[in-house]
Amino acid sequence: MAKFVDYAEIYVKAGDGGNGCVSFRREKYVPRGGPDGGDGGRGGHVIVRASADLNTLLDHRYKKTYRAERGEHGMGKKMHGRDGADTVILVPVGTVVKDAETGELVADLDSPGKEVIVARGGRGGLGNAHFATPVRQAPRFAQKGERGEERRLILELKLLADVGLIGLPNAGKSTFLKAVTSAKPKIAPYPFTTLTPNLGVVKTGDYKSFVIADIPGLIEGAHEGAGLGHQFLKHVERTRLLLHLVDISEEAPDPVKSLETVNRELELYSALLIEKPQAILGTKLDIAGDGRNLQRLSSYCKEKGFELFPVSALTHRGLESVIKYVIKILYADSN
Repeated sequence: MAKFVDYAEIYVKAGDGGNGCVSFRREKYVPRGGPDGGDGGRGGHVIVRASADLNTLLDHRYKKTYRAERGEHGMGKKMHGRDGADTVILVPVGTVVKDAETGELVADLDSPGKEVIVARGGRGGLGNAHFATPVRQAPRFAQKGERGEERRLILELKLLADVGLIGLPNAGKSTFLKAVTSAKPKIAPYPFTTLTPNLGVVKTGDYKSFVIADIPGLIEGAHEGAGLGHQFLKHVERTRLLLHLVDISEEAPDPVKSLETVNRELELYSALLIEKPQAILGTKLDIAGDGRNLQRLSSYCKEKGFELFPVSALTHRGLESVIKYVIKILYADSN
């Protein structure tokens, strides 16, 4: 399995245009034989294209420079030079392309086959045949080709998922993902076992489905780079619904504080994230003990208007209710 890489910086250089040609044909009664220099070819473009066959920017961590072919020079007998070949850079669907110098958004490649020209090839120069006039019948000059564009780019992958799983480390996100999909995330009884986002597809009996992204655990200060930092918060931006997992087991810390900590990080990173629909999953119900944590979380959710689903991914208790709720939200417009 390829290593998950969601950020890369590259340099791109489009091809220069070919030079126009200075040439004269041999023809009786025509001064100097008449100009017949052809035009230079256009330089190749550099294109970034989204491919459904990729899921990481790993290749661009090692290959950082991309150049397109230059256009051929013009030739005699008004023969134009060949255009330079374009260079196509393939990236995963969901990749955002930015200008590294200005931070300006160049393109959001959010569908397969979507592409953008990030550096345009230079135009070919005109041959001397273009510059002949009744007064200047034998021009001995031609136009040079233009230089191709060059720039530095940032490639940033944002996963495309319907539902994002968020919560503190060890809240049970990976266990939940494994229970409701065929994904096989790493699971262990210690924090930060998930170091990269995992995707899984949930399919229901009525032929409806949705994609879940397990976002690595967030901690206080994540928006400033603490813990695994804000490098994964960007993956939450594209989701339509958030499932916030909170540990309600007997030994767990205050569930309300845990919930508020993560939501504060979402808001500090982007006000848009906290406005997304969010349901709360009280996890590890099978070891909830006397239920005090669940009761405290339930009271808080009623006060704040959150939907609460007590669940146990280990015993699958409550998972069906969660799936039905997600389907109801995601397919609301089709009902």
